[in-house]
Amino acid sequence: MSVDKTYTGRFAPSPSGPLHFGSLLAALASFLDARSRQGTWLVRMEDLDPAREPPGTADLILHTLEAFHLYWDGDVVYQSQRQAAYDEAIAALTGQRLCFHCACPRQRIRELKGVYDSHCRTMNLPDQGNALRLRVTDQCISFEDAIQGSYQQNLQQACGDFVIRRRDRLTAYQLAVVVDDAWQDITHVVRGVDLLDSTPRQIYLQSQLGFPIPHYAHIPVAVNRLGQKLSKQHFAPALPENQINRCLTEALMALGHPPPHDIANDTTDHILTWAIHHWDVQKVPKLDTIPVSSDLADLQQEG
Repeated sequence: MSVDKTYTGRFAPSPSGPLHFGSLLAALASFLDARSRQGTWLVRMEDLDPAREPPGTADLILHTLEAFHLYWDGDVVYQSQRQAAYDEAIAALTGQRLCFHCACPRQRIRELKGVYDSHCRTMNLPDQGNALRLRVTDQCISFEDAIQGSYQQNLQQACGDFVIRRRDRLTAYQLAVVVDDAWQDITHVVRGVDLLDSTPRQIYLQSQLGFPIPHYAHIPVAVNRLGQKLSKQHFAPALPENQINRCLTEALMALGHPPPHDIANDTTDHILTWAIHHWDVQKVPKLDTIPVSSDLADLQQEG
């Protein structure tokens, strides 16, 4: 087992619903990657969209992590309390003339198939009522993902100038995650492959803000029998706290680390201890999705 005292990882859920099996894969993978190197593992709540966040969900997520013995280091950070830092980053980017205001509605972006065409770049639109976009250049952003391998993307062709503050004044995910990863000294990001195509945007932002670039590893996402990502949108049930060991064992199998039968039937702490000592990110399947059996995708609390 390698040791890296400078390793800092994180799990950063959005409190839009309780943790489900797909969430467990991401939490467990990031936890094991940090603990296997005796690193620090942080938890951050990405609670920037109150309309999508039922009251009490953040506390429920923390309770579930503790129930699964996924204990974090330090205090939980809430993005809703970090607005001043995001405003400072926006001011820095604006001061470099890297941003512009955009009045394009979402329908227009959908008609462009999600690739913005710089329509408002030279219009000098007012701040009020408009989104703020970051200018991108016609260049390729590439990086080596610890699981998925080499990945590259031309931002101009893949997404175009992207939003860093929405028209409703909410800070966009891309900016907030970059600012907080830098502030928390995150060195390694382990998360779902559904965020792989966001990574070049984040690397571009990091370079513009002078932030260090973490190491990235994107795990496959769990999908149901219809091929849909397990999520609140697709009615993924909350993790049942009376089947913790079964969920952990199934998650480890999905991540390419099936525990021996005697370990799978042992205590939660022993399962996690075994997993920490045997964790190897190279064993995680280099796939986009992992089908989850219907009974696990529909798993509910019993009794």
